[in-house]
Amino acid sequence: MLELYGAKGCPYTKELRETLELSGEDFIEYDVERDREAFSRLVALSGGQTVPVLVESGRILQVGYEGRGCYIRPPDHF
Repeated sequence: MLELYGAKGCPYTKELRETLELSGEDFIEYDVERDREAFSRLVALSGGQTVPVLVESGRILQVGYEGRGCYIRPPDHF
């Protein structure tokens, strides 16, 4: 199953989510601004703090949406 790491306030996360929904893809979404563990997984997987990130079976399929993304602050803001 696909995993979408994103942030509620990121318009590119919203666009990618809508694209996945329209295509009928099954996915799990993680809001890395609200979920500390998801933020840690995002950094471990991608080596960065940009969302959205689309992952399948532990492999990154896509970072950003159409070449754009949102930088997410480090977890000390939790």
